[in-house]
Amino acid sequence: MSIQVGDTIPSVTLKHLTANGMQDVTTDELFKGQKVVLFSVPGAFTPTCSAKHLPGFVQSAEALKAKGVDRVVCVAVNDPFVMRAWGDKGNVGDAVFLLPDGNATFTSALGLTMDGSAHGLGTRGQRFALVAEDGKVTHVAVEAPGKFEVSSAEAILAAL
Repeated sequence: MSIQVGDTIPSVTLKHLTANGMQDVTTDELFKGQKVVLFSVPGAFTPTCSAKHLPGFVQSAEALKAKGVDRVVCVAVNDPFVMRAWGDKGNVGDAVFLLPDGNATFTSALGLTMDGSAHGLGTRGQRFALVAEDGKVTHVAVEAPGKFEVSSAEAILAAL
């Protein structure tokens, strides 16, 4: 079952590539005491993810903060090296925290994986966005397959 409004964000430790090398990052650290928008893309460097989804949140970061959002996080079932390269290519800077979920541990705990094997992608995350306050989910929007409507930055801004 996928995560629902009122649920607590699962506690998971992932790897994140920083200027100081590979570091552990926990979802507890990312969500505790903060209002967080989390969005998921099926993969870094994929067409909709790179052309629309990530750039929309980068461009809307200040508007989200104006609505009380402390942090914007993008999760993808990609390794830390790919996520860092994608962030560099997209000039993400500090607008969005790119969270690699290389083993789909977090995405599985959320109940939001998808099988992309038909496209050579293996297990990936569904396209979705959620809002959590102090680790409690207050809004969830999961896209229908092949769609990009309810998880966009604009849709999340409207939901806040």
